[in-house]
Amino acid sequence: MRTLLIVVHSLTGGTRQMAEAAARGAATEAGVRTRLLSAVDTHPADVLAADGYIFATPENLAAIAGLMKDFFDRCYYPALDQLNGRPYATLVCAGTDGTNAARQIARIATGWRLRPVADPLIILTGAQTAEAIQAPKTIPPEALSRCEDSGAALATGLALGIF
Repeated sequence: MRTLLIVVHSLTGGTRQMAEAAARGAATEAGVRTRLLSAVDTHPADVLAADGYIFATPENLAAIAGLMKDFFDRCYYPALDQLNGRPYATLVCAGTDGTNAARQIARIATGWRLRPVADPLIILTGAQTAEAIQAPKTIPPEALSRCEDSGAALATGLALGIF
């Protein structure tokens, strides 16, 4: 059985909803076990045991969330040169941009020699004021459907041995 690891950090709930949707989509694929772990609870052994990855983060101050960065800091060197060629996808929840967070994950994944299997999926909430940025988020159903499709596609590729 192949394993898809979804690593998520979410402070206001938007990114968590996206990751859960991706996990629902992945769960439809027989032969693939899906693990959804918070960034703070993910360890190098979890990364090494997985066959593919989805990294889900909010964009905070034009960067990946600090606890997502902490996950990469803790896991990067213990997994270096042991993940080569494994597939990954990225989910970003952002107010109005999200591209820098996606770019940061791509740079880290390049160092791990992971293979991107989809363009980053960036969901924009439109939050611009301090109050809106810090408020709980509700991701629209059509955006969650795109996240489900992302999880299903990666899981299908793992199950079929494409990735």
